[in-house]
Amino acid sequence: MSNPKLELLTPHNCQIIFIDHQPQMAFGVQSIDRQVLKNNTVALAKAAKVFGIPTIITTVETESFSGHTYPELLDVFPGQKLLERTSMNSWDDQKVRDALKAAGRKKVVVAGLWTEVCNNSFALEAMDQGGYEIYMVADASGGTSKEAHDYAMQRMVQAGVVPVTWQQVMLEWQRDWARRDSYDAVMQIVKEHSGAYGMGVDYAYTMVHKAAERTASKHEVLAPVAAGKS
Repeated sequence: MSNPKLELLTPHNCQIIFIDHQPQMAFGVQSIDRQVLKNNTVALAKAAKVFGIPTIITTVETESFSGHTYPELLDVFPGQKLLERTSMNSWDDQKVRDALKAAGRKKVVVAGLWTEVCNNSFALEAMDQGGYEIYMVADASGGTSKEAHDYAMQRMVQAGVVPVTWQQVMLEWQRDWARRDSYDAVMQIVKEHSGAYGMGVDYAYTMVHKAAERTASKHEVLAPVAAGKS
């Protein structure tokens, strides 16, 4: 029997769940810079939108404790229903199990807070009770310390979870730069969210290919004045 984990992620064989990307949960994250965490999460969401990946957003105790989901994440999916829970474990909530089943895809990409609690418990039970394959997006998830995140990732990996990063997932979905229907949208995400890689793409577009600058408005450039001249 072939190993399903050897199959690459494609836009047609997986779904994605965002777990508790809420401010009170983010306040406790110490394993990754929190602005980087948000950047990576929103980038992953944009990629999921580009490739039409079935998406679940679940929240916990929004009004009483955790606060509202990142607006930048919600704006990627206008009108998306949020699956509110009381349990720290998303698998405990029937709505979440029903949504996973409705998508009909056994590969589940997961990003959430915190790695050692909500991600860990969901991943283990989704595999054990639901037969799902879990792909944990390490850099779109965060724990209360580096050790908490790292050891939770190790525990999940030992149980069969596949560790990935957000850009790895997006580029696996793209796979071939000849796929022009998603090329421009992926490049836009890269330029906005991929740090040095995105800067390099901007440089190549403008300096090598002479594309227009990626700005919302034009800026006049004043010519240099040589030193020593008034």
